[in-house]
Amino acid sequence: MAGGDAAAETAAPEGPAPDGRAPDGPPADGLTSADEDRAADLAVVERQLGRRPRAVLRVAHRCACGLPDVVETAPRLEDGTPFPTLYYLTCPRASSAVARLESSGLMREMTARLGTEPELAAAYRSAHEDYLARRDSLGGPLPGDPGAGGMPDRVKCLHVLVAHSLASGPGVNPFGDEAIAAAGDWAARGRCVPDEPPGDLPRDPRGARA
Repeated sequence: MAGGDAAAETAAPEGPAPDGRAPDGPPADGLTSADEDRAADLAVVERQLGRRPRAVLRVAHRCACGLPDVVETAPRLEDGTPFPTLYYLTCPRASSAVARLESSGLMREMTARLGTEPELAAAYRSAHEDYLARRDSLGGPLPGDPGAGGMPDRVKCLHVLVAHSLASGPGVNPFGDEAIAAAGDWAARGRCVPDEPPGDLPRDPRGARA
């Protein structure tokens, strides 16, 4: 048999692939594995929050259990409304742990330290600049260049700072890093959203909208 004929015999057969794709084409239903992964992540986030999230661009961080715990959101909603919160903490256990820190008066203590610790204040301002740069890279500055979480002059929302630290990694937001350390291991109890939804799921305690 000639070499060309042998090659033809071993070529991929015509017809749809086992997963429904046309040869060298996308799946027959038009969804890629990335689409399916995104849909699964959004379904988890919806169950975490107890409502459908808005303007989600991607999962910015995952819990040790593998589920999303921070999402990155668009700087503007679909109707053009500015939405300055770039990173949103979605895990209800993480949110509850951070809420307890807020109730303890930690934010007042942190804000007071900004006036007595110049190096800390400088690091916090750098965190603010990092946050704005990341947000602006997604569509330009928002009107008034609003900060988030109270940055750079005070601490107003630890959830924002913790989400920033998780998304960007340690060493970027000093107060976010401190809050994560103080909050404890919220993943120790396992997944916040079980494989099969029970009648009642833990919900985001903040009542804010993502």
